[in-house]
Formats: sequence, structure tokens, C-alpha cells
Amino acid sequence: MTDLAMQRCSYKDRMDRVCDYIRDNLDEDLSVERLSRIALFSKYHFHRQFSEYTGINVFRFIQLIRLKRASYQLAFSQNLRIIDIAFDAKFENPESFARAFKKLFGQTPSQFRKKPQWKSWHEKYRLPIPRGKTNMQVNIVKFKETKVAVLEHRGAVETLNDSVGVFIEWRKASQLSPVKTSNTYGLAYDDPKITPPEKFRFDLCGSVETDVPANPQGILTKIIPGGRCAVIRHLGPHEAMDDKIRFLYGTWLPESNEELREFPCFFHYLNLFPDVSEQELITDIYLPLKEI
Repeated sequence: MTDLAMQRCSYKDRMDRVCDYIRDNLDEDLSVERLSRIALFSKYHFHRQFSEYTGINVFRFIQLIRLKRASYQLAFSQNLRIIDIAFDAKFENPESFARAFKKLFGQTPSQFRKKPQWKSWHEKYRLPIPRGKTNMQVNIVKFKETKVAVLEHRGAVETLNDSVGVFIEWRKASQLSPVKTSNTYGLAYDDPKITPPEKFRFDLCGSVETDVPANPQGILTKIIPGGRCAVIRHLGPHEAMDDKIRFLYGTWLPESNEELREFPCFFHYLNLFPDVSEQELITDIYLPLKEI
């Protein structure tokens, strides 16, 4: 690697470290002075450097990350008052929060809470994809057969959160798969990057002890089969899991002499956003393998 390439790599690492720090410390004082120290850059140049790297200034970046958390709180934490969400996002009052939220997402916080337009949300919310924390250690484990309640999402990945909302509604209403005492999984049948939106399939799952009775949300009972699996742990935002999935399929699998079973890649979400910050998310990625 050339000296210039090493400098660019170091530069990227330092900027990524700042972005990670912002995501992990949204409730703190995120001043230019503090962030420039995190990046090991001069505070006199940091603002322009950050804008060149991300495409937006640092204050807008912070606001967008806080508004992202606020949108998830509005949709999935119905017990939180809008005024408290506004203050969490560091707005002086609910009115300024509502103006900023509507300007970005096209809905007021109250409208978004009642019926979030997730497809529009994805179109308008554009930020550099966070890299997550590096860890490419793969282990082979024996996954235990698990009965799960399943909501089958079928359609564009941008509308997946609509299905998440329905699944949360069922979990709360039925109490058959409490999020605090049951495992949460996702079955990834398709790669959204190469699958037509109308054909994208993803199952939202929660472990259960008994079969799921008929219900208005359309939740089904399925089995995640037991067997050997390669597993790699991802730390950080879910959007950044692609690197590890590509590593499993493109690097680890060809070098391992292993063969895949007839079951999709699946995820075990050990915690969930916005209960924890995106940087604190822990997700195990499973690749089912044939028995030897």
C-alpha cells in the first residue's frame, strides 16, 4: 500500500470514528471542539473536512441522526410522549421539532406516529452507511431447532418497518412472544440489492413455546431447523451488516470446504433500536451448513 493510500485509509478511519461517536453519544454535548478532538483534526478545519467527507455539515448530520432515532421512537415506542421525544432530540420545544420533522419526512410527528410512511422515509433519509465495528471471526455452532411466530413480509425492503410495526402490535397483544424474554430473528430469503421490490421476502420472527392461534395480524407458526451453522457477530447498525454477509458468502465459504443447507441466511437480533443506540446493536448472522 502506498503512503498516500495509507494516509487516505487513516483519514477515513478517523472520520468514521467521529460518525460512530456521534451515533453512540446523541445525548451528549456534540460540539465541534469535542468532535475535532475525537478525529484528531484541527478544530479550525474540522467542519469543512467533515462536510467534504459526508456531504453535509456536522450539525446537520447530528440533527439527522437524532431525527432518525426520534422516528423510531414515534413508531415503536408508543409509551413515549412526543414532547419527551422532542427534548431527547435536543429541540428547544415541540413546535421546532415538529417543523424540522415535517420538513425532512413530509409528516408531522403525530401523523408519523399514527401511520408512518416508511417508503417515503427511506427516500428522504440519506446518510453515509455506517461501517459498524470490525469483526470477521466465524464460528461453527449447533443451532437448536426453534419454533417461531412469523410475520411474512413480502414487498419492497423500504416498507419492512410497516411489517415490524404489525409484528410488534401482535407481540404486545398476544403476549405469546414477549420481546424481553423471547428471541427475535429475521429470515433473509432474498438480497434486496438484486431482487425486484415486489419479490423481496423477509420473515420477522419471535420464538414461541406453542403454536400461534389465528389472529388478525396474520402471524404464522414456523420452525427454524436445528443444525450446523456458521455464525459471525455484527456490532453496530443493521445497515452495515452487508460487509459481513458478503464476507461469509464470498470469502469464508469458498475457503471453508463447507456446503450450504436448504435454508436461508438468518439473523438473531440480541437487542433492538431504539431501545439501545445503533452503535450498541448486537446481531448474530447465521449461515446454515450441511451436516458432516
